[in-house]
Amino acid sequence: MATEPILEEAAGVCVNAHGGAIGMPQLCAEWIPNQVFWLVVTLIVMFLILSRIALPRIGAVLAERKGTITNDLAAAEELKQKAAAAERAYNEALANARTEAAKIVAAAKADIQKDLDAATAKADAEIAAKAAQSEASIAEIRAGAMEAVQAVAKDTAKELVAALGGSADAKAVTAAVAARLKG
Repeated sequence: MATEPILEEAAGVCVNAHGGAIGMPQLCAEWIPNQVFWLVVTLIVMFLILSRIALPRIGAVLAERKGTITNDLAAAEELKQKAAAAERAYNEALANARTEAAKIVAAAKADIQKDLDAATAKADAEIAAKAAQSEASIAEIRAGAMEAVQAVAKDTAKELVAALGGSADAKAVTAAVAARLKG
C-alpha cells in the first residue's frame, strides 16, 4: 500500500529514548505544530459553518416555535373567554327558561283553578237545586204522611171508641186527633 512507506518514514522520525518506535504517533513532538494547525483550521471551519448556516436556522426554528406557542396561547385565551361567555349565556338562558316555565306552570295552575272553581260552583248549584227539589219532595211526602197519619189516627180513634162501646162523632174525633198531633 501507498501509505505504509509514509507511516514507516514517520515512525522512523519519532522514536523513543531506547530507539524504538512510539506506539502513538499523535504524541510525537515533531507533529504537534501540524496537529495544532489542523485543529485550528477545523475549529474555524466548524465555527463558520455553525455561525453562518446551522445557528441561524436553529434560531429561525426557535423563533417560529416561540411565535407559534405565543399565537396558540393567545388563541387559547380567546377561546377560554368565548367559552366563559358561552357558559354565562347558557346560564342566563337556563334561568330565563326556568322563569318562563314557572310562569307557564303558574298560568296553567290559575287556569285549572279557575276551571275547578267554575266546576265546583256549577256542582254546588246543581247540588243546591237537587237538595231544594229533594226537600220539596220530602215536604210533600211529610205532608202526605201527616194527612195519612191523621186519617189513620181518626179511623183508629173511631174504631177504638166504637170498640169500647161508645159513639163518637166525626167532629169530636177530628178535634181530639188535631189537638194530640199539635203537641
